[in-house]
Amino acid sequence: MTEPKNDARLIWSRYYSAFIPAPPGPAFVDRLKAASGAIGGIAITGLLCGLMLGNGITHPLLVAPMGASAVLLFAVPASPLAQPWSVFGGNVISAVVGIAIARAIPDPTVAAALAVGCAIAAMSLLRCLHPPGGAVALSAVLGASGAAPSFMFALVPVAVNTALLLVVAIIFHRIAGHSYPHVAPKAPSPHGTQDSAPPLRTPSERDVEEALEAYGDALDVDAADLHVVLHDAEIRAAERVHGDLTCGEIMSRDVIAIGEGQPVSEARQLLYTRRLLSLPVLDEAGRVRGLVGPLDLAKAGERVRDIASEPLLVTSATPVAQLLRPLTSGTRREAIVVDDDRRLRGLVTQTDLLAAIALHP
Repeated sequence: MTEPKNDARLIWSRYYSAFIPAPPGPAFVDRLKAASGAIGGIAITGLLCGLMLGNGITHPLLVAPMGASAVLLFAVPASPLAQPWSVFGGNVISAVVGIAIARAIPDPTVAAALAVGCAIAAMSLLRCLHPPGGAVALSAVLGASGAAPSFMFALVPVAVNTALLLVVAIIFHRIAGHSYPHVAPKAPSPHGTQDSAPPLRTPSERDVEEALEAYGDALDVDAADLHVVLHDAEIRAAERVHGDLTCGEIMSRDVIAIGEGQPVSEARQLLYTRRLLSLPVLDEAGRVRGLVGPLDLAKAGERVRDIASEPLLVTSATPVAQLLRPLTSGTRREAIVVDDDRRLRGLVTQTDLLAAIALHP
């Protein structure tokens, strides 16, 4: 007989876990970069606004929500909430909404509540949701001080502040080597076709989008980014599961090779008569110096050494899991197994890898 669930304990553990710090995010250096970017962004925005509007250096014309926008722009630039349209559209539209409500409703408490709610609705409809926009709408109401606020507030300082902060953010991330405006990294087909690289074909981007829609709650993540992260997690899981299997256990040992001084015609004959996709290239001491495949035959050269490409070298102790990424990228078909002196010991092909994963789940 099972014990009844302790609902109170379950509820308490759920709320308690909500106050546990999130896992560490970017490296410490990246956090320092984000902080320095925010410092520079706010300082430059305030300085330029003061000079442009005649207030002087000592009187920067800044609205408080710009601090919240800076957090998103410099600390989490990949967030959908931190993209240029979200930042600029969210702040300016929220300012317009807040001013309109403040002019229509004299009660500041009611106006403040409606301004924030309507700003969220407007940003959602226009697909420019930006959390600091709620603070902009609230500032428009509370800053009225009984007088009818002017729609100029949406232009100066909100639009000017936001535009300058965006310019600084774009320049900063270009210097820091970040992708902003953010574009999710893609792994295109190595053959120049429209197909994604093999590991990224299942689940598809549409599968991820439908899963996000079915999840119910809005997540601060782009579907394309989630697609990349999901596949990276799958590869890491496969590497962990198959981590004990080594190349020495699955490699082909009776490997056909060719000397680096042999004519290209001999390599061509071996590839076609023996139905091979690759030939390890050896020097006189039996050390691996390269690899020749059907595509290499199109290169100019008389000797095998002239057309050989750089091989992927592993040892017999290398975990098979380490070959998952290179051999499924579409750019390599095999890994050459060598000893400490770079002498040929075996060959692991895509077929060997597929069989190993299928037979060792």
